[in-house]
Amino acid sequence: MAENPPSSSHGGPFPEGVPCWIDAQLPDVEAGKRFYGELFGWSFEEAPGSSVWAHLGGEPVAALTRKVDGRMPTVWTVYFATPDATALARRVLAAGGQVVALPEPVDGLGTAALAADPQGAVFGLWQAGAHAGFGKRHEPGSFTWAELYTRDTAAANTFYTGLFHDALFGPGAVPDFGRAPLEDVFPAEMPPHFLVHFGVRDGAAALGAVARLGGRVQVPAFETSYGRVAVVSDDQGASFALLQR
Repeated sequence: MAENPPSSSHGGPFPEGVPCWIDAQLPDVEAGKRFYGELFGWSFEEAPGSSVWAHLGGEPVAALTRKVDGRMPTVWTVYFATPDATALARRVLAAGGQVVALPEPVDGLGTAALAADPQGAVFGLWQAGAHAGFGKRHEPGSFTWAELYTRDTAAANTFYTGLFHDALFGPGAVPDFGRAPLEDVFPAEMPPHFLVHFGVRDGAAALGAVARLGGRVQVPAFETSYGRVAVVSDDQGASFALLQR
């Protein structure tokens, strides 16, 4: 999690199991600002340490954080809301997952942790304090969907349903993360992972902008049940998806 995520205009904490924040771990945050600022129209606010906060229309949508260890992957991470990160971390362990980074307070803004499911896909936990999460989502240039690509979708469904049943299947639930077989989109050797999707108005134009900015197309556009998706990476290698609905 970015060291000091911005406060949000969202009315309160997101329900448990709802994706509520994303951040990118990058070797070069300034290069990330140039890439994503041009691609999505983000503006940026400096944060203490090595992070910046990304804003769209004046609302927080993401954080860019400098990697402190070059051995760590260059990735986007999705954080799921919880009222109690410590209790959720225990449930992750009990269900066969791992806790990668123990819950840790973040300057009164909340508590963050990193976990991995039994197949190794890494995700974040966020217990809101002053920072509830996204100030804007489900709009062009903001988080719109997260897809878990995994080798065993039945096992993934069991794990995440156990953790986040109400968010996925409860009354009035409108989930914005799904599960899909890894081999449907990626080579078999790719490890299971979450893929953050950003909304775009014009997928073809966005793909052109990615290429112009030094990124690359990993998987050309294809149709899904939740929209038309293309998988790309930025100019530092962090993968994400463009979603046109």
